Amino acid sequence: MSLNMKIEHMHNFHTFEIPTAIKHGIGAIKHIGEEVKNLGVTKALLVTDPGIYKAGVTQPVEKHLKEAGIEVVVFNKVEPNPPVRLIAEGSKVFKDEGCNGLVAVGGGSSMDTAKGIGVEATHEGSVLDYEAAEGKKPLENRIPPLTTIPTTAGTGSEVTQWAVITDEEREFKFNTGGPLIAAHLTILDPELHVSMPPHVTAMTGIDALAHAIECYTMHFAQPVTDAVALMAVEYVGKYIRRAYADGGDLEARYGMAQAAMLAGLSYGSESAGAAHAMSQTLGGIIPVAHGQCVATMMGPVMEYNWKGHPDKFARIAQALGVDTFHMTTEEAAKAAVNEMYRLAEDLDIPSLEEQGVAPDMIDRLSKEAMKDPQTVGNPRDLTEKDYKWIYKRCFGLTPKTV
Repeated sequence: MSLNMKIEHMHNFHTFEIPTAIKHGIGAIKHIGEEVKNLGVTKALLVTDPGIYKAGVTQPVEKHLKEAGIEVVVFNKVEPNPPVRLIAEGSKVFKDEGCNGLVAVGGGSSMDTAKGIGVEATHEGSVLDYEAAEGKKPLENRIPPLTTIPTTAGTGSEVTQWAVITDEEREFKFNTGGPLIAAHLTILDPELHVSMPPHVTAMTGIDALAHAIECYTMHFAQPVTDAVALMAVEYVGKYIRRAYADGGDLEARYGMAQAAMLAGLSYGSESAGAAHAMSQTLGGIIPVAHGQCVATMMGPVMEYNWKGHPDKFARIAQALGVDTFHMTTEEAAKAAVNEMYRLAEDLDIPSLEEQGVAPDMIDRLSKEAMKDPQTVGNPRDLTEKDYKWIYKRCFGLTPKTV
């Protein structure tokens, strides 16, 4: 679909579908055996990363699955920004072992890896052939029954219709997706979130907030996504500092788990805006942590974007707990931007330089961000020059405007 067609399409015909059953509660994980069995799974590939596996987080999951009579094959090789070769390795194990279901335990990388494995298990060729881009094939088949169990409150991948995969050849992160890739079931259990260290709580939590804010203000927004996005913003504003300060605060963990899931739903079947275009293209070039880099970019992106939708930015300020009663719309919109800067500071989010990004990359990074499809959704028009301004704000090379 050409850019103009896509813009035409997005103004006239909106879609919202949720193929995922959402089940949650403190201690909810004990129900996983029966739930996965009900999906018709007899042999599951458990997809996770080495850190979570070594920390024993997957043990209760394996135990409950086995008690329900489900065989479990463990694939614990997930890496951040999962590459195409990892998906191929996982789908080979899935096929060789004769698995008929997937269970992902972990953060966005584990869930995206499981989705990618699901695509290769039900389609010819590589996940690379199904990139959401012109000239590539759309998905044709539903992936095998996938259950997602997030251990972070961040990407919302447990309910999104996207997997973000890294093509190491092109140094490029691409999306593959649509309703056929979404999980069949997600189980949210805040008890699995207490093992998250503070810096992970911070960066994944702001990633969730970024989804909500970008989806609430983007061109593709619609009433049902607005509703979940605003609620997600409110939950993050209320709970993120508590979850960061006290990892064992179950109420805050539960609130953040709901926020990440609601923010994931706020995508609908669309993608986000400038902050995600920037972080995704940057993550294809250097191995930055996605959530951390979004968290650093969000203030500058909002500072650029607020003029595109002042009333919605004013509403974001209110959802984040700012008293906007005596403010004009413009003052409140700017207050939302400053609240985001304050939040990044309160949660000790490292600067882009501390994350290993050099200011001399600005030109290349701005060029790359323009190529990302998420640029189209941004509430304010973007050019390469505008991306350069946003990046300069990230590095503090240009003065603050709000």
